[in-house]
Amino acid sequence: MTTRRSFLQKAGLAGAAAFISPSIITSAFAQPAKISKIGIGLFTVREQLTADVKATIEQVAKIGYNQVETYYGYPGKYEVKGFWGLPAKDFNGLLKDNKITSPSGHYNTSEFLSSGDDKTLKTHIEVANSVGQKYFVIPALPTDVRTNGTLDDYKRMATKFNTAGELCKKAGLKLAYHNHNFEYKDQGNGATGYDILLNETDANLVSFELDIFWAVNAGLNPVDLFKKNPGRYKMFHVKDMDKQDKSVFAEVGSGRIDFKSIFAESKLAGLDYIFTEQDLIKKDVYQSITESYNYVKSNLI
Repeated sequence: MTTRRSFLQKAGLAGAAAFISPSIITSAFAQPAKISKIGIGLFTVREQLTADVKATIEQVAKIGYNQVETYYGYPGKYEVKGFWGLPAKDFNGLLKDNKITSPSGHYNTSEFLSSGDDKTLKTHIEVANSVGQKYFVIPALPTDVRTNGTLDDYKRMATKFNTAGELCKKAGLKLAYHNHNFEYKDQGNGATGYDILLNETDANLVSFELDIFWAVNAGLNPVDLFKKNPGRYKMFHVKDMDKQDKSVFAEVGSGRIDFKSIFAESKLAGLDYIFTEQDLIKKDVYQSITESYNYVKSNLI
């Protein structure tokens, strides 16, 4: 005889959703995702990459990082089809030589978001594919939206996100958006631009890369975000916040952010990849990224 218990076991959580409360569903997902690789956002080592891309990637690999997230251009120069002076094909070869993959990249989408011109966007999508990336990330919104954006502006951005997500999907990629803190500004009655981006984008086309530092800086608890929109946070930027000054970046594990509680809910978030990142570093860069790597490896995965 099929009992309710055996039915739940056989049908699984999704099939049994009609029989159980949302709180039980949430708790069932309240366990860490199986993340075994540690990535780094290459923006962290931007000066080193500009000076010597080959030596920088070799050092990153030596520390133990086996995934990297690229970003577009570098100080003083903007490249459409390459990375730090290397054509995309050669950069990909450099990663392979060091047993590193690049599942994600940040790309300049300002022109597309501002005017709708998708020529450069399509070129960037080709570049992302050429290095085997899975996620194409919009790193920020146009300056006017960042500084004075209204809810209507965010609705316009959400529409553009859906369009870009369609283009990415056709190319075998997934689109994601990386937050800062300005998206969480209360624009009246608790409404925020970030809510618009979540609610008015197609979950099948648009995912989110949660920059944990900026979310906490804005006064939010990342776990609450996961509960509100489970499964949409496919990547984390893992960066810490100074214990005394919330505007100051710190090596992962040395600051005030409770990463253990956040990672404990990573399955609920929908997590696929993590990248340590530190925008500004006050000590030797390689010492800094080694400390962050060691903390993540010993405590979070």
